[in-house]
Amino acid sequence: MNSPIIELKHITKSFSGVKALTDVSLTVHPGSVHALVGENGAGKSTLMKILTGAYSKSSGEIYYKGEKVENMDPKNSKKLGIHCIYQELNVANHLTVAENVFLGSQPVNKMGFIDWKQMNQAAKEIFASLQINLDPKQMAKDVSIAQKQMIEIARAISQDAKILIMDEPTSSLSERETEILLSLVTELKNKGVSILYISHRMDEIFKVCDTVTILRDGKYIKSLPMSEVKNVDTLVELMVNRKMESYFNKVDVPIGEPILKVQNLSKTGVLNDINFDLRTGEILGIAGLVGSGRTEIAQALFGMLKKDTGEILIDDKKVEIKGPSDAIKLGLGFVTENRKETGLVLKQTVRDNISLPNLRKYTNKLFINKTVEKKESEDYKKKLNIKARSIEQTISTLSGGNQQKAIISRWMIQEPRILILDEPCRGVDVGAKAEIFAQISKLAEQGVGIIMISSELAEIVGMSDRTIVMREGTIAGELEKDMITSDNILKLAFGGGISA
Repeated sequence: MNSPIIELKHITKSFSGVKALTDVSLTVHPGSVHALVGENGAGKSTLMKILTGAYSKSSGEIYYKGEKVENMDPKNSKKLGIHCIYQELNVANHLTVAENVFLGSQPVNKMGFIDWKQMNQAAKEIFASLQINLDPKQMAKDVSIAQKQMIEIARAISQDAKILIMDEPTSSLSERETEILLSLVTELKNKGVSILYISHRMDEIFKVCDTVTILRDGKYIKSLPMSEVKNVDTLVELMVNRKMESYFNKVDVPIGEPILKVQNLSKTGVLNDINFDLRTGEILGIAGLVGSGRTEIAQALFGMLKKDTGEILIDDKKVEIKGPSDAIKLGLGFVTENRKETGLVLKQTVRDNISLPNLRKYTNKLFINKTVEKKESEDYKKKLNIKARSIEQTISTLSGGNQQKAIISRWMIQEPRILILDEPCRGVDVGAKAEIFAQISKLAEQGVGIIMISSELAEIVGMSDRTIVMREGTIAGELEKDMITSDNILKLAFGGGISA
């Protein structure tokens, strides 16, 4: 094979004396797709941030095309053609789509002013090559998470990336958008672009990657060609250092009476005549393509989206939910799709984020009982295996999957009667998925009614007792347990029918 384009040798990184990486090496060749895998907290994102210059290494060496790079800062990294699309999106909501694509590199005219026409046209051409229908003049705040992901990809392409790092690039994408992205990865590879691909979706690793490097607990385990990896189980066992059973291990529990009824729920241009119920102990899956109205149902139930018409009943009693505080008082919990924007207080600690909606529980007259708050936060840190140095660590420094487990802990403490989970395992590794699904099953056993929205069909099939499939703001169909298959979900999502 040709000479490496980038080599990281014996990289070590410490934060406040705690090692995040220990003696990690990585070699990437031109025109290859190199997977980097490991559990949440294994050090993948830290290694990539060192490569992009966002973090400085504590020790070790970096070589680009055989030459040692003495100072890998963000400016130098970008100059070398290294670009990263992070799992947590970096899109400026107050700018247009085109402005985001060309952020920092806007084309200018002879007068030195931004050439808006050229910029919008160039953005339009990039999106056309990605088979994405997105208006360059649209404000970024008005587009979906999936579309924001595509904006980031378009930005890297516009800057002629030589090494493209993709950190969970499909975590918010539909099946169709994922296929488009994977085709793009292959196309970029054929053009000589090197791609570092980080994903917890094992099928993607096997589909597009040539080589894989495994990290575990901040240490290098091994690198090998994908042709030498027997199957998903083999790769997962290298990641977690133990045998993995099914992610789901769902326990069948008795389904009780309806706890929630939604009748004729509508919101102009978003939802149209939505009707369903949720029973105690039931896991109700909501599937459909991105933009089909799945998240909007959750937002309407939790008071984040004002409905035009329709009724919500809990225990057969009509309720008015004007905001999240009303929903919480009625026993609802909501793990939102975008933890960075609507789930976390990033500058606060793990403890603060876990206890956030539960402060009344810890209040003794005017003051918060810190001892009780800390104990319960510690208990849930252990219960969900949240990998953090302590509960006083700032939550923004945790990996995405560990942040997600902290949010789920928050609602478990709340002891909701109805729990809404929107993409509960987005950006979560296979080991953490099993832990999260085990907790979801326990909640169902306790009689909690659960609504689970997911873009990953395997999650819907593996966990749902019943599934609603959304299409263009309406319910395209409802599937009972024996009928919940990937094929049936996709048929309904694309407007087809299914046979009984």
